Amino acid sequence: MNEKEITKKNILFLLLDKWSDWEASYLSVGIQMLAAENYSIKTVAIDKKEVLSIGGFKTLCDYNLSTVPENYEALILIGGLSWRDHKYDEVKKIINQCLEKKRILGAICDAAGFLGTIGTLNEIKHTCNNLNNLKQWAGKNYLGEDKFIPKMAVSDNNVITANGTASLEFAREVLLSLKSIPKEVVENWYQFHKLGCYVVDIPNI
Repeated sequence: MNEKEITKKNILFLLLDKWSDWEASYLSVGIQMLAAENYSIKTVAIDKKEVLSIGGFKTLCDYNLSTVPENYEALILIGGLSWRDHKYDEVKKIINQCLEKKRILGAICDAAGFLGTIGTLNEIKHTCNNLNNLKQWAGKNYLGEDKFIPKMAVSDNNVITANGTASLEFAREVLLSLKSIPKEVVENWYQFHKLGCYVVDIPNI
């Protein structure tokens, strides 16, 4: 490992079983495309190393929660079908550590809803899949209804939340929060993937 590799900052993606493939893809690729010289993508499982995505991809994670490094730039919680299965006290611990260290915290889909169940969303602007569902799921632990914003992705005080249809918007907000990539570069990247492109065949003259 050379010196440049050592100085890269880690971006941790926490993946549960049945994680949503598409919710991680734009962000991980965006980091690799726009700032690979500054950041390393690392995956984290709760206990075992291998997790299975909704799309059937088996991911052999770099760490589990007992081996995750203390130094990282951002913790990204990817949604999926398992966030409501358990209380995940060990996940709550790493989230609180992330907030205490003032690192970037990103959560999309049901991972954003999970933040509501542990009180993280009570004092920050946020969004999620559905406000009424969040209130039912989180119960008395959620006191942040007045700070809910009906947008696809919301960033406030280094915490980024998004609904499950907003993987591209989520990626844009996290990339902007890293602050090492010029805003215009991020916006151009976002617009390209949002609007797409096409090639017009020009007849031979």
